[in-house]
Amino acid sequence: MIAIKVPPLGESVVEATVSRWAKQPGDAVAAGETIVELETDKVTVEVPALKPGVLVAQARHEGDVVKVDEVLGEVDDTAAVPAGAPAGAPAAAGAAGPRATPSAPAAPPTPAGSGPAVRASPAAQRLASREGVDLTGVSGTGRGGVVSKPDVIDHLARRTPATPAAPATPTAATASTTPPVAAPGGRGAAEGGGPRGGANGVGGMAPADAGSRETREKMTTRRRRIADNLVQAQQTTAHLTTFNEVDMSALGALRDRLRGRVDEQYGVKLSYMPFFVRAATIALQQYPVVNAQIEGDAVVYKHYVHMGIAVASDQGLVVPVIRDADRRGTIEIARAIGELAQRARAGKLALDDLTGGTFTITNGGVFGSLVSTPILNYPQSAILGLHKIQERPVAVAGQVVIRPMMYLALSYDHRLIDGQQAVLFLVRIKELIEDPASMLVT
Repeated sequence: MIAIKVPPLGESVVEATVSRWAKQPGDAVAAGETIVELETDKVTVEVPALKPGVLVAQARHEGDVVKVDEVLGEVDDTAAVPAGAPAGAPAAAGAAGPRATPSAPAAPPTPAGSGPAVRASPAAQRLASREGVDLTGVSGTGRGGVVSKPDVIDHLARRTPATPAAPATPTAATASTTPPVAAPGGRGAAEGGGPRGGANGVGGMAPADAGSRETREKMTTRRRRIADNLVQAQQTTAHLTTFNEVDMSALGALRDRLRGRVDEQYGVKLSYMPFFVRAATIALQQYPVVNAQIEGDAVVYKHYVHMGIAVASDQGLVVPVIRDADRRGTIEIARAIGELAQRARAGKLALDDLTGGTFTITNGGVFGSLVSTPILNYPQSAILGLHKIQERPVAVAGQVVIRPMMYLALSYDHRLIDGQQAVLFLVRIKELIEDPASMLVT
């Protein structure tokens, strides 16, 4: 018998929530195949089988909070598993305990007509079922050749438009978890649409039963941690926001002129976000207090910029970090954003991707927000909010003209950052965006 235990979850992370059992008692499991998914306040952790066998017990239920090294269940590695049996199939009679009740959730099946059984992670199976992908045609890069969700995403990207995906009716169990990267303007490879719904997520909640007037569900570990952090930021800091607006004409023209060449030469989708990251790093070097943090009765000045990019998903907000963004050029920043977005969509962000940020950029513009006051990503001292680009009449040289305008918002900790510094910092970003060529000589 092999005990399934909660694995190490990362520095300072001691508990998680059992979000979904991919296998039920009596199911055969292959080595490396995901048995249960755990959700921490930052990432989703898939717990695999160490050896092939049969799942015989579940010690904890979905929604239970568990701690590191706690037993989740047991796998009988001596049970007879029929040769060639598909993963998740019931084991031979007498090899394991009773099967789960018919109402228990099971991993989504491979689409009909897919041929021989394919070893795939639950996330890959869900995506394949939703998109009508035949998993036998997907090359697995996981341990032992297991097909992962990124493998299915890559397969979809290579599929020709002439081969439409089979329609699938979305349900609460198969709701998309594609997060939009907080980047203004168009939606390239490093960006995405808004979330499409999900329990405790930014997109709403699961559909209620017919006739139900209220639905109650337990908050996830991530949602509870988000709530705690937001309350801590509001209660601990002297929170204040200053605003400005920026004319996006020059940057828009530059991006339109270069994005085709950049895509062809570097394989990078050029959005507006790399330019804002670059402008913010330059401004932070000129106003280092905005990049500093308060620790007790000391001020810690960071002589580097680890730039956080806020990303919304159905499970809640995450802020992956581009490390040493101040040492990177615009193309390198764009590539880093694309890589982080891809890992976020695939649910493959590691804890190192989410820690150590010194400054954060967030954007409600992808959802249509015209102006907002972002809350600090504590213990950081400031956060830059970007918004929807909208054509508006503005006065230029005594004439009323139509220009694409965007509101900028800088929320900051007034205990550390004076109003003058905050305003000058935001004005510097405005200057750099309205004259993007100046970023080349700064």
